[in-house]
Amino acid sequence: MTGKEDSLAKKTSAIIFAVSLYWIVSISMVFVNKYLLSSSNLQFDAPLFITWFQCVVTVGLCWLLAQLAKYQPGLIKFPAFSIDPKIAREIMPLSFVFVGMITFNNLCLKHVSISFYMVVRSLTTVFNVVLTFIFFGEKTSHKALGCCGIIITGFLLGIDQEKGLGSLSLAGVFFGVSASLFVALNAIYTKKSLNFVENNIWKLTMYNNVNACIIFIPFILLFGEHNEIFSFPLLFDSFFWFTMVIGGVLGFSMGYVTSLQIQATSPLTHNVSGTAKAYAQTLLGVFYFNEIKTFLWWASNVFVLLGAALYSHVRNQEMKAKHRESLENPQKDAGIKNIENEEQITDSSQLKN
Repeated sequence: MTGKEDSLAKKTSAIIFAVSLYWIVSISMVFVNKYLLSSSNLQFDAPLFITWFQCVVTVGLCWLLAQLAKYQPGLIKFPAFSIDPKIAREIMPLSFVFVGMITFNNLCLKHVSISFYMVVRSLTTVFNVVLTFIFFGEKTSHKALGCCGIIITGFLLGIDQEKGLGSLSLAGVFFGVSASLFVALNAIYTKKSLNFVENNIWKLTMYNNVNACIIFIPFILLFGEHNEIFSFPLLFDSFFWFTMVIGGVLGFSMGYVTSLQIQATSPLTHNVSGTAKAYAQTLLGVFYFNEIKTFLWWASNVFVLLGAALYSHVRNQEMKAKHRESLENPQKDAGIKNIENEEQITDSSQLKN
């Protein structure tokens, strides 16, 4: 095997590994969370506590990785685990958005089936377009808006078909739309907050989850989940806590596998992979739970997937065009980099999807 062939084989293997790991972690996380949130075997009605515990696990893993990096710097690179109260306060607005995002996401998953989860959570791209215009005044091309229209069509058709099948949850739809809005907000606030942590996404993860652990406590008490926790018959069951820890580890791992996939491929390929993964997840949900769906229900999924894929393609083409323009006009180069960074932050903000 020549050097070129060997290099190509290694690159291909790295891509296959990164994409496969992303799919396995992401799909596993959805199924584990669905089990914790709405399993008839558990009957544990404490979604805020479950989400809080996942944040606690993330903080614990950040501490563990920081210790490994401290004593084995050649093995792993991770920022030191230290909390500056001033930085924590600066990041607090993002943390409230983050808490809203993961809470609404888990509440949506609690009330809707895994097969319908993709459609009911499909408006993130639409909210990205709207909020980018509100916060930054950036206008979206007619082609990209057309793609958003396809997504909205799929979303509305999916709701209509789910209603016809008698399995529509209005609460699930509300939580799904809210989660999509907060995912888009999270992308914007993440971009603003990275400056406070030297643009280190792992440091931001650490601060964000420490803040979230504190924010969740009064809400857990306010909604009376402490009563549910103390009366839960499986509170001291080892398998229950094992599943809780696995859910937290998978949630934390999403940050790593998302970055790994983007690094091994590209933001566009990551979006395409995420879209394909969502469809595979839908198929698994249908077959695992033996669901029967109508032709138009499947059509709604196709609309959502097609709109998302076309939007990624259109945005990629627009960025390439702007990049070529920046080569002719170097003063615009900084603006192009900001757009590219925003696209990548949007990808990383959808970790709980």
